[in-house]
Amino acid sequence: MAARSDDKSLPTQIGELWRLVLAYFRQETVEPVRNLGRFVLLGVLGSLVLGLGLGLLLLASLRVLQTQTGNHLHGHLSWVPYVIVFVAALVLAGAAMAGWIMTRPRTKEDEVR
Repeated sequence: MAARSDDKSLPTQIGELWRLVLAYFRQETVEPVRNLGRFVLLGVLGSLVLGLGLGLLLLASLRVLQTQTGNHLHGHLSWVPYVIVFVAALVLAGAAMAGWIMTRPRTKEDEVR
């Protein structure tokens, strides 16, 4: 059988195979991990900003209740604005938990229950 002129030497084929394997490895592992890292980073930053915003909103609500209710919530009732804001924080946390429970992916264990 005659050798063709377009046949490559064994070291050249091994080098090409190695470059192909490395390119495939980068495509299937490094790039998805990089994209996942970006997704997680944005999620964490969004959660921190949302938490800070809701915390400031609750603090502002407390200050409004303390200053804008006249003499009704002063003296022996000065604890009432704190309870109102605490209950509001619990309602927000409960709404967040309910949203998380409704949107999480279902598993086969959940279907059995």
